[in-house]
Amino acid sequence: MPVEVRIRKGEPMERALRRLKKKLDREGVIRDVRAKRYYEKPSEISRRKKKVAAFSAMLRARYENR
Repeated sequence: MPVEVRIRKGEPMERALRRLKKKLDREGVIRDVRAKRYYEKPSEISRRKKKVAAFSAMLRARYENR
């Protein structure tokens, strides 16, 4: 499903590009492309996910006490 932005009548190109970038960011297209730029071993993937989960748990625990 391609991302599509139609240019409105009288709309500047810069504004249409900004809408396109926001749409790409919301759908995570750029993040996926950057992540798949290089091969990542399965062990590195799981290590990264564990690190993110640990950080999220630490933040959750820190702000739970307030």
